Amino acid sequence: MPSPEQNAQPYDSFDFAGLGAQQAYKLLSGAIVPRPIAWVTTVDLDGATNAAPYSFFNCLSADPPILALGVENHDDMRLKDTAANIRMTEEFTVNIVDFGAALPMTKTATDYPPEVCELKMAGIETLPGVHNKAPQIAASPVRFECRRYIGLNIGKSREIILGEVLAMHARPGVIGENLRVDHGQLDAIGRLAGTFYCRTNEPLSIDDA
Repeated sequence: MPSPEQNAQPYDSFDFAGLGAQQAYKLLSGAIVPRPIAWVTTVDLDGATNAAPYSFFNCLSADPPILALGVENHDDMRLKDTAANIRMTEEFTVNIVDFGAALPMTKTATDYPPEVCELKMAGIETLPGVHNKAPQIAASPVRFECRRYIGLNIGKSREIILGEVLAMHARPGVIGENLRVDHGQLDAIGRLAGTFYCRTNEPLSIDDA
C-alpha cells in the first residue's frame, strides 16, 4: 500500500480540453491497458474480403450480446474499409488474436487499397462464415459472428459500431465445463501502446476472503 507521504504527492494532471487528438490518444491508449484485440473480417458488396485489427474494442452487454468496435476514419475522414463494409452489409466477424497469430495480425494492419485482400497478403487461412458472409480466421481460438446493431458517429474522426453476436465458435479445448474459458488455451494477447502487447495465458486470481 502507498505510504501517506506517497499519497500526499501531487498528481500529473492533463486537461483534455487543451490537448490535441494525438496527445489524447497517447494518454488514453497507453493507460487503458491491456485492451482486447478484435481482428475483424468483413466483405464488401462485391464479395471482396477485408481484415483489420482494432484494440478499441470490448463486450458491452450479454443480454442482448453486444460487442463494440471503435474504428478510426482515414485522415481525410473517409470511412475505413471495415466501417464502410459493415455499413453496407451489416455483418462482420470478430476473431480473437492469440499469441501464435500476433505477427500475422500486425501484417493486416497495413492500409491496403479496398481491392487488396489483407488475408491473402499475410498468408492467413480462413473458414467460411456460418451465419454471415464474413470469413473466419482459422488460426483464431475464438470467433464471433456479428450483425450490425447500431452505428454511432463520434465527432468526425471515428465510427463506433455495436454488433449483436449471432454465434461464437471456439477451438477445441478452449471452452471447458460449465462454459468456462480456459485462458491458458485461449492465450489471447492484449494491446498496450505502440508496438507493445501482453499475453493473458497466466491469469492472477485475487481472493479477498
